[in-house]
Amino acid sequence: MDFSAIIKKAWEGYDVSKVISKIEDISAQVSTNHVYRITFEDEDIIIAKLSNFGKFEHFREDHRIIQTLSNNLLYPFENLLAKSLLKNNRVYTYRYRQGKTDAWVVFYNPSRVMERFPRRLEEHHIRKFGQQIGRFHKACSRLKNVIPKSSKTLRTDIQTLMTQISRNEKQFGSRLQADYLKYHCELFLKNRLKLNAGSFESIPVFIDWNIGNFSITKDYELYSRWDYDWFRISSRMMDFYFFSRVVSDVGDRTVFSYVIDTLNEDRFIIFLQEYHQVNPLSANEVRFLKEAYRFFILNYVMKDGNYFFSEQYAKKLQSEAFDIYLPSVDRDFDADKLIDSLKISK
Repeated sequence: MDFSAIIKKAWEGYDVSKVISKIEDISAQVSTNHVYRITFEDEDIIIAKLSNFGKFEHFREDHRIIQTLSNNLLYPFENLLAKSLLKNNRVYTYRYRQGKTDAWVVFYNPSRVMERFPRRLEEHHIRKFGQQIGRFHKACSRLKNVIPKSSKTLRTDIQTLMTQISRNEKQFGSRLQADYLKYHCELFLKNRLKLNAGSFESIPVFIDWNIGNFSITKDYELYSRWDYDWFRISSRMMDFYFFSRVVSDVGDRTVFSYVIDTLNEDRFIIFLQEYHQVNPLSANEVRFLKEAYRFFILNYVMKDGNYFFSEQYAKKLQSEAFDIYLPSVDRDFDADKLIDSLKISK
């Protein structure tokens, strides 16, 4: 695909009078999504995101929900989220279809960036981060009746994966590996019912909270957040695996894996304790952390990994899913340790 040509066509559909002078690829090299900085002849700058996997309807739906969230968040989060460009009072999304090419584009105002957390957080960073996320989740919760409905659910995503496995086992490896994935899908659906997760409050969650996706003030308060690839309306617990990675002892790394160990660290308990004081958790929500992790591996690594990650990373992570991640889910996570540390009645 000629990505620059698609971006230009998308912009022509938005405002043909404003002329592009330069398009620069600023994409993260581990992802298959494409992000561009567009400079115009008058030196104005915007950001364009181009995607070509999944469904255009989901892409458009997500960005409309995010825009509503962004417009309705109150102080101190009123300017936190990168805002999409509007046309006729709606988020402008452009769909390009020609031959086998099907891609879609959305434009953003550039996010202002202040400070970043260090690669490895100190305890005072972790405590402040827990407090800030607790407040942010509460702010999102207050808007649950205002934002548009979402068509994606955890259950439908897992059922889609099971359908894909049934149609073509070979794309997931051997028959044994395909059966192993189906086993974990069924276990997720069973445990979701057992924990009554359907009754958990649904709020906007961004899931991918690595330290390259948000900035903070000098007082460690959330300042800006971007990168919405994994956005969905779901339980707040879907965010917590990545919070555990942000505060982990290992810290941020260029070469990464998705091991479950960070959910068991004492540093994550410190984060949870601070969050819990601001925005209390239930025992079943904490127990669901294991299932949120299982879903993350099944959905984002196995089902959609070839689209989210570059080929090198997709192969690495999918191989580790069979050898490390999925075998560890029911073996290595200790919900009682977390529940006891929060003094939640069981």
